[in-house]
Amino acid sequence: MNKQKFIDKFIRAFLILVLLKVLGLVAQLFHQSFWSVLSTLGIFIAVAIIIFVVMISLKDKEKNDQRSGRRGNSGGNFYLENSLFDRIRSKYEELAEKYITEGDYKKAAKVYMNLLQDNYRAAKTLENGEFYNEAAVIYLKRLHNKSDAAACYEKAKQYRKAIDLYKELDQKEKVGDLYKEMNDIKNAHVYYQMLADDFVDNSQMVKASLIYRKKMEMPDEAQKILLTGWKENKDAFNCLNNYFANIFDSTKLEREIQHLYEETPADKKLIYLEAMKYEFKKNSSLQTVTRNIAYEIISEKVETHSEIVNELKYFNPDDSLILKDISRYKTGRNKMFRN
Repeated sequence: MNKQKFIDKFIRAFLILVLLKVLGLVAQLFHQSFWSVLSTLGIFIAVAIIIFVVMISLKDKEKNDQRSGRRGNSGGNFYLENSLFDRIRSKYEELAEKYITEGDYKKAAKVYMNLLQDNYRAAKTLENGEFYNEAAVIYLKRLHNKSDAAACYEKAKQYRKAIDLYKELDQKEKVGDLYKEMNDIKNAHVYYQMLADDFVDNSQMVKASLIYRKKMEMPDEAQKILLTGWKENKDAFNCLNNYFANIFDSTKLEREIQHLYEETPADKKLIYLEAMKYEFKKNSSLQTVTRNIAYEIISEKVETHSEIVNELKYFNPDDSLILKDISRYKTGRNKMFRN
């Protein structure tokens, strides 16, 4: 089959398909609204005209080539077919972009979905046009993407539908957030509690405390979780640091620093010393208590951890002689070992 015959047959087949499609659209009037069918028919006619123009231009080009005596090689038909469909696809792309420019996102989505077979771009186009419910249906039914579908339902304020999907995705925090948005505090706390329990089971005590503090508005429970993390050595330093950071009254904080130090076992005093460095810098009213605790820990550990004397400089930032004292101590200790 030469190129000219291929184009002629393609045109005839295309015209038959157009006729069948128009009859099908007319039949839809019995179960769809007139304006919906009319919109679809308008898009189809526009696309049909584009395809017909492309085929006619290719036919004219082929006639001109034949008159000028040019011949195709054995792969000409394959090239022609690919060229034809590439041009048609390009026209579809242009049509979709035109609709988007005009703000008609639904028509653009129909072009992407029905003509370009690109469901993702169809859904994304609807989402960009704030047709969130329609986008969610495509994400869910055609792309099986529950996460994006849930996000669209959330944007559409279809919280029940979004919650159902987030439950399937095991996103407890999102479920809790949406229940809270619906002012269903009881169910919100159920899912926040489940999430906090998951964090505790995984020794993520700081994250668990944040759920209690930020989501459930239960600061006392948050502090208990942090204390548990400190005492059970589950991310001990960060738990202790956050525990102190959540006490805003300086007098109460000073008492708590002293109290916890008295209960601190020997194997965790180096961690406590690190926390004291933060508290010393944070509040000038705490410098006396934190410095005294630091001195006790350093004197207790210096025999087994000689390098700990370097920590003295953190608690005496304005003392220009402290570095010399540290240096003399190290020198004297080295001489003792040499002897």
